[in-house]
Amino acid sequence: MKDMGRKDMIISQGNPTRLGAHFDGEGTNFALFSEHASRVHLCLFSDDGQTELEQLPLPERNGAVWHGYVPGLKPGTLYGYRVEGPFAPERGHRFNSNKLLLDPYTREFFGGFTHHRDVLGYLPDSPYGDLSFSEADSASYVPKSVVSHPGSFVPDAVTLGRGWDGAFIYEAHAKGLTKQHPDIPEHVRGTFEGLASQPILDHLNRLGATAVEILPVHAFTSEGALHARSLKNYWGYNTIGFFAPDPRYFGPSGVFGFRAMVDRFHEAGIEVILDVVYNHTAEGDHLGPTLSFRGIDNASYYLLLDGQPRYYVNDTGTGNTLKVSHPFVLRLVMDSLRFWVQAMGVDGFRFDLATSLAREVHGFEAHGGFLDALRQDPVLAGVKLIAEPWDIGPGGYQLGRFPPEFVEWNDRFRDTVRKFWRGDGHSAQDMGSALLGSADLFDTRGRQAWSSINFAASHDGFTLADTTRYLHRHNIANGEDNRDGHHSNYSDNFGVEGESEDPQIIAARRQRSRNMIATVLLSQGTPMLLAGDEGGNSQNGNNNAYCQDNPTSWIDWDAMDEELVDFTAALSRFRANHPVLRQNRFLHGAERADGKPDVEWRAMDGSALNWRDPGLSSLCLILRGCAESVAGDALSDVVVLAFNRESQALDLKLPAAGDKEWRQEIDTSSDLQRPRPVPTPITKIAANSVAAFVLN
Repeated sequence: MKDMGRKDMIISQGNPTRLGAHFDGEGTNFALFSEHASRVHLCLFSDDGQTELEQLPLPERNGAVWHGYVPGLKPGTLYGYRVEGPFAPERGHRFNSNKLLLDPYTREFFGGFTHHRDVLGYLPDSPYGDLSFSEADSASYVPKSVVSHPGSFVPDAVTLGRGWDGAFIYEAHAKGLTKQHPDIPEHVRGTFEGLASQPILDHLNRLGATAVEILPVHAFTSEGALHARSLKNYWGYNTIGFFAPDPRYFGPSGVFGFRAMVDRFHEAGIEVILDVVYNHTAEGDHLGPTLSFRGIDNASYYLLLDGQPRYYVNDTGTGNTLKVSHPFVLRLVMDSLRFWVQAMGVDGFRFDLATSLAREVHGFEAHGGFLDALRQDPVLAGVKLIAEPWDIGPGGYQLGRFPPEFVEWNDRFRDTVRKFWRGDGHSAQDMGSALLGSADLFDTRGRQAWSSINFAASHDGFTLADTTRYLHRHNIANGEDNRDGHHSNYSDNFGVEGESEDPQIIAARRQRSRNMIATVLLSQGTPMLLAGDEGGNSQNGNNNAYCQDNPTSWIDWDAMDEELVDFTAALSRFRANHPVLRQNRFLHGAERADGKPDVEWRAMDGSALNWRDPGLSSLCLILRGCAESVAGDALSDVVVLAFNRESQALDLKLPAAGDKEWRQEIDTSSDLQRPRPVPTPITKIAANSVAAFVLN
């Protein structure tokens, strides 16, 4: 490591209790965890980040925390770390003090990443590969950490604190949602300010969405393989800074734009849920760059292969897996989560590849260290917790097995809905389970019926419109010879791959979209809609657009189908107006106080449904308040749902109305939802449609 030759600044021992850089009004305290380091240098930079001015050894070590205090050092100072220790990849150590490292606790970045060989801890052209040692300085090619002003991120934010009852999630990308919106000022499109602009708030309120779930906004960088293909990471699942909003979404307010965005959403009555990636980092596998964690303490931050610690456990499919079981790594994640709640006002989190976070030595553990820490934390126990309940590691698929405090992405619901409306045999039986919140998966340990996140499409895979236009993925633009992305999409193209000018095909595709949206919003559980699906947004058949930061992924607002948007909004209002569609307790047909079951299944003619029929393609259910709930049993609300997948209209026999009259409020055979009275007990259900009736 080079000698800076300057001793202008002094450093005292400081305090080890708060990790990161903290200004106290007179100076700044620095604290960094590294269990295996032999020395840690604080490196200070000029205001433009180009010149390294000082290297100050942190003078004190308290256990695994290195710390020091620099009097007079003010907010806005740019810094990084150089950490000395053994470079012994075969033993799991990759210290290299020639590499400038980001502070894992920094709340702001200055500058960007450059894909350059000097950010590697080894010599890429050496015959020894990652066992070789690079003496090149990486400081010119990595961002600098920033000392934040203590008033910049005061932990005084207030979340909306809504429960799950009636929740309706809208999944969106911070840039893609706004980049092409004609009514948003161009200078804030693609930014946090644009995301919470009035046109977006108006649209979400029109749809009745209660929460926006934003794809990752923690600071991230692109993978080297993408850079080699002249592409870049768009989705953001490649985190390198767990406390810092990514600068690519900054608008006029810079880093402060994020908190302002959350405040605006809250003023509109909309919660903010962050998609977070704590299962791995952007440093990749053993051939990846040394940017932060790898150079600070590789053996502590990452899971390494037993007997071969040169290599990483890859349960995430990204090259590495964060060792959340380590006390200081767990502390990092918990501190990060609390920061986003207390300082930024975030209302909840969707945990990417959550199984990786819950895997202990012997596999997935619902009462493992991370999940237990999360559930007992007084700050985090009250926010929304969503698990993506799988990864690619051993025993990675854990749908339905997370603790009751979590709701879970239900990919089985997605596949069931697609199969049923495509016409697959035996799919009606699974559809029956899906419509009642997948009780076979979630009705355990006191879990609530909202535990299932119901969706027909998400960011990962075909958009809803593309499930009606493409049989096959079209991912050539991703540069992987169309090998990437889901193989099984359970999609249908109605005889034409891609766009069609045939009016009958266009009408059939729109009908299918309406049916799937209706299924999502009329099922028990928590509905989620992918941004743009309400208006027929397409990605031209790309079902893995993680690297498409261009119009392929950006929503084309000019092409939005406004009639489909109106239809979706009408469905959302219908759901909001009828509590039997969004119950907390699961329905099992138990007898209510009025002598009627809380749910009844019937064939269209009113007879008992034959669940053993493999070709079952139409079904009807009568929903009442749950008999097992005092509140549900008292509900007078009754809704009849009819699902007709056949190619011709069917007669539906409605239950006796008594002194009331049935009214049809939902009919997916039409864009326009106009309630109509049904004076007779027999009514027509259009071909390939969903209908909903209420007692008036």
